Formats: sequence, structure tokens, C-alpha cells
Amino acid sequence: MTSPRWRLILNGKSAGDDALRDAVATLRARGVMLDVRVTWEAGDAERYVSEAIEEGADTIIAAGGDGTLSEVATTLARRDEPAGRLPALGLVPLGTANDFAAAAQLPMEALPAMESIATWSVVPVDLIRVVTAEGGTHWCANLASGGFGTQVTVETDDGLKKMLGGLAYLITGISRLGRIEPIHARLHGPDFDWEGELIALGIGNGRQAGGGQVLCPEALVNDGLLDLTIVPELSGEVAATVGTLVTSGRGAALERVAVRTRLEWIEIECPQPLSLNLDGEPVESMRFRIDCVPGRVRMYLPPGCPLLG
Repeated sequence: MTSPRWRLILNGKSAGDDALRDAVATLRARGVMLDVRVTWEAGDAERYVSEAIEEGADTIIAAGGDGTLSEVATTLARRDEPAGRLPALGLVPLGTANDFAAAAQLPMEALPAMESIATWSVVPVDLIRVVTAEGGTHWCANLASGGFGTQVTVETDDGLKKMLGGLAYLITGISRLGRIEPIHARLHGPDFDWEGELIALGIGNGRQAGGGQVLCPEALVNDGLLDLTIVPELSGEVAATVGTLVTSGRGAALERVAVRTRLEWIEIECPQPLSLNLDGEPVESMRFRIDCVPGRVRMYLPPGCPLLG
């Protein structure tokens, strides 16, 4: 029987994680051929993925947060090969918020996460493709967000995140409550048109972002559809709405005010540049075309995973 060939791509910020180091040693002792590569600068993940494919790896593990997962998934998505000919993707959550892992109910400790990869089935999962008016193409594995939540994520200090984890987003969010500026936008998709002032926007493959803000509570990663959530400006209720959203982390306020739909693609137009946060990567434009690309990668997910339809 051929031993599994794994390549673990580790976010350099977590290079000193002793639990991960012990987990790697344990899996190697069990016969898994497991090599580790550490990202240091832009382009490393792409180079390591190409190297893993050329060397015959059957599994590539992203070890980090949502940004690391998205970076590795993006590199796989850009390949010419169909998903079935590419290595399967696993995730060891080592980030600040780990929003995708939390929604998918993945183990949060290194060894259980890696042991699970050895036993779970591989399933095709969708990715989000974002094209800007300037012609740039970006990919997203979890969730694209705009408005209030995006500013919270972008403005949260890295040192604060390291000390406080997901609580850092809460603190940054509360500090912004008095200066929320609504965004005028027009959104168009199959049998859907909406125009107005919004304070938050979520386009989900996954369900939550920003350290637990559940923007798309019913999103699935294998249904071929985007889950769209718009939180419009509500005069006199904006602070209360966003305050509940940030402090509860459960989307309680969203249920009263949100506009929701599910569609294959969406186009966004704004009179001023809009910043979308794609799993931690801010992308700015006045026009976006966003598509769900069905089954673009194969991923290890647990039986009964809430993100699977």
C-alpha cells in the first residue's frame, strides 16, 4: 500500500507552533510522507503548491487562518487542471478567527485536525471568483464582505489580534460604532435587483467572517450558489443594529433587517470605490462581477459538516 504524500503549507506567523510540530512528527511516525513549507512573502504559497503537484503530493494542507486557506485554494483554482486531477485540500486552523473552520466544525487543535484528514472523505467545494472593473481576478474560499465588517477587519491591529484573538475584532468594532458611513450601491443578479444605502454586505461561500460575524447563516460550500446578505441603512437604528451584530456574534440583529437571496452570480456598482474583504485581502473597485465556481477544489470535510448540502 502506497503511503500518503502530504505537503503542509504553513503561514510563517505560526512557524513556532509546538503543537503543530508535534503533530507533524506523530503523522510521520505513522507512515505519512509529510513535508512542510513555510510562507514568508508574497508568492510563496503559489510556488509551494506548484512544487507539491510536480512532486506527486496527493494532499495539500493549509496551516493557518482563513487567509492561508484562501491563498492555497486560490492557487489551486488558477491551475489549468480540473479539480479531480489536483491534490485534495486540508485545513489545520491556526489563525486568529478561523471563521471557515468554526462554521465547518473542524477540530481546532493541530493533531486532531491532521488525524481527521487521514479519515475524512474528500468532497468538491465551490469557490468565489471576483473580477473588478479594472480587470483583476481574485478568488475567495470563505466569504467576501463589505461595509462595516470589512473596515473592522482591515483596521484591527495585528498585535491586538495576536494578544486577544477574535476579541480584537469586537474591540475594534465597538470603537467604530460612532462613525459608520453607509455605502450607496446597486446589486444585480439573476431575478434580483437592489439599490440603496447599506452598512454591511456579505457574499458567502462560508457563513461567517471577522471573528464570528455570521453574515450568511445558511450558506453551503457545495450548492453552486452565492448567499447574499445586505444590511441596509436604517435611520435611528444603525448603531443598535451594528452593536448587536458585533457584540453577539450571532447575527441576531441581521434577522430583523437583512435582505437575503441566493444566486449564481452578482454584479455590484458603486459611485465611489467599495472595498471588499476577500478572506482578509481587501480589494477596491467601483464595479465587481462575482461568480460562484462550482466544485473548483476538493476538500477534506467532516461527515455531517453544516456547510455541505
